[in-house]
Amino acid sequence: MPAQQKPDEVTVQGIKEKLDNFADLENRELTAASGTGRLLFIKSITDPQIINRSIIAVFYEMNDPAAFAEYLAHYPGSKAVEDGKQAMDLMLGGYACVEVEGRLIFFDALKAETSGVSETVTESITQGPSDALTENLAVNLNLIRRRYQSAELKMESMLLGNISRTKAAILYDDSRVNHQVLEELRQRLQTLRIDMLQASGELEKYISSDKIRIFPKTIVTERPDRVVFNLAEGKIAILLDTTGFAMILPVIFNDFFVAMDDKIQLPFVGRFLKLLRIMGVAMTLWLPALYVAFTSYNPEIIRVQIALLIAGSRATVPYPSFVEVLLMLIMMEFLTEASLRLPRAIGPTATTVGGLILGQAATAAGLVGNIMIILVSVVAISNFMIPLNMMSFSIRVLKYLFVMAAAAVGLVGVVVCLVGFTMYLCSQRSFGQPYFKMFVLDSLGASDSKKGGGS
Repeated sequence: MPAQQKPDEVTVQGIKEKLDNFADLENRELTAASGTGRLLFIKSITDPQIINRSIIAVFYEMNDPAAFAEYLAHYPGSKAVEDGKQAMDLMLGGYACVEVEGRLIFFDALKAETSGVSETVTESITQGPSDALTENLAVNLNLIRRRYQSAELKMESMLLGNISRTKAAILYDDSRVNHQVLEELRQRLQTLRIDMLQASGELEKYISSDKIRIFPKTIVTERPDRVVFNLAEGKIAILLDTTGFAMILPVIFNDFFVAMDDKIQLPFVGRFLKLLRIMGVAMTLWLPALYVAFTSYNPEIIRVQIALLIAGSRATVPYPSFVEVLLMLIMMEFLTEASLRLPRAIGPTATTVGGLILGQAATAAGLVGNIMIILVSVVAISNFMIPLNMMSFSIRVLKYLFVMAAAAVGLVGVVVCLVGFTMYLCSQRSFGQPYFKMFVLDSLGASDSKKGGGS
């Protein structure tokens, strides 16, 4: 490694040479009756109001370069550099370089272009707080600390990404967190070698120990109340600057079926709603596969009336049942993706009308049966019952594995897939913690009694 520059080798001229061809680099000389100074900053990432109010105006009002240098040195956020690399990192991070009385002082003047606190979009709620995390890390920390007013809530910060230099904050309750999990997370983040990091979901891929993953091992959420609730359960939250989502770890399979509404409802109602979501996952995974198995391999298992009904609806279908299922499932995936990508003004209308026309036309032409249209609609609706999108996407993909197994060997293939699916979940770990732990006490009161439980 090259030797570090000495502090006296860091000069404004040296910084200008390293920032050569920066069209938005501003180099100004400050001249007063009592002395001069120099100001260097990158216009596109610094706030001109901060520079005018806190640097330029103060320089001319004080009319004393020595006192001005002391003012800057003691201002919150100001830093003195130790080497040239640190000076470049600060300049590219939104700091202004001020040279006065032979001293170089870096003043925090970052311009944070972010949206204000808005309502949640991806995780809707019928009761409770509706504010969402923003792209500003300071605002997100404010939203969380307002809700979690405890001296045990600790925060560690670091920079991730060689190019992006993304600010990351690690939050945890020191009296409840599993310190082995915390230490493992620190080691993974410290050994992380990436250039760009812009999203919490992207970080989840980099710090995971599994090469092949079917299910998410962390929760990515935009809700500060979900972050606070999980912190109280002894979990760890990672917040990134420039993204309005937080990452929570470690997690268990059961956590992905918990909506924040469940904590507000009566306990019996909350558990009933969670049961509905688990039933929805089962229907998403099994209904298409069972349709293929019962239609092509094992019609004797179902009642005769239902078997005849299915056979009658498929009388005009010219291909096997698994082709029919795959065709309709893929068309439903097309509609789902189109509804996400189209502009909000026309997306729901276009996909609803398109789905109705496609279903009616395909049935009238004899390409698919009427029961298949009902089945695909049920599968699509039940898949959207999962509160967190990352698990919803995993289930969307996994159902095709069940369909292919049913197409190969019928009901036996579905059972084998189900056993393999369960064995896979039982073998998984989230930062060393058991992943498939379904039946746990999920009330906040019960969680409070477990100190340091990493779940």
